[in-house]
Amino acid sequence: MNAVQQEQKLRRHASAHDGCSYDTILHTRGLTKEFAGFTAVNGVDLSVRRGTIHALIGPNGAGKTTCFNLLTKFLAPTRGSIVYNGRDITRQKPAEIARLGLVRSFQISAVFPQLSVMNNVRIALQRKRGDSFDFWRSERVLKKLDDEAKALVDAVGLTPFVSLTAVELSYGRKRALEIATTLALDPEMLLLDEPMAGMGREDIDRIATLIRKVSKNRTILMVEHNLSVVASLSDRITVLARGQVLAEGDYATVSKDPRVIEAYIGSGVGHGH
Repeated sequence: MNAVQQEQKLRRHASAHDGCSYDTILHTRGLTKEFAGFTAVNGVDLSVRRGTIHALIGPNGAGKTTCFNLLTKFLAPTRGSIVYNGRDITRQKPAEIARLGLVRSFQISAVFPQLSVMNNVRIALQRKRGDSFDFWRSERVLKKLDDEAKALVDAVGLTPFVSLTAVELSYGRKRALEIATTLALDPEMLLLDEPMAGMGREDIDRIATLIRKVSKNRTILMVEHNLSVVASLSDRITVLARGQVLAEGDYATVSKDPRVIEAYIGSGVGHGH
């Protein structure tokens, strides 16, 4: 970690621990989801500080994916509330919260497989501007967005691959493109659903560096099962087990918590649903 990253991390830590309620960008109260008598998420109180990288982790069956789907409005809660930037978004739709600056990557950011890296990013920028998809004149319209698109492509390390179609990219680079198309929507808070899933070491390192880079002026909440990634990236971690918050704190704190160790040993580390 270089000096600049260290300073950013320290600054995020300071904001994470100043205790000011106005510094909370997203919080839930009593968030609950029941499926036909089974409670997948049970009374979760979650607070995410502005400007931090916050990880949601837990063993298999912990409820973290269901919780993430509630936060991103892909599921409606049975009970409880979700507040983003002081606004109750409990009943709002994914597209509505995206307009408020709360954007889920890899879901809302559709990547068109047969289009080039550049055209994918330009179309995402066009969507942010609210332009209609007039594909018969899109080349002229999209040309205006070239400079911004080039900057985003460069930011995610895809400049050498700018002319390739999305389908030609390696798995890790496809994920980088998905992050670029999400950043084109200029989110204030970015929600990442297992961004390292299925990746080899080289791609994991590249995406971790990218997440650290894009976090410097936005908040990130991620569900991630790779605990070494969580340890190196996260300012704060919430551990779920059996649909409830088991522990919360920085990695050093939660990794030593006997309840967390017991939960992981009892069910094995892996993807949670």
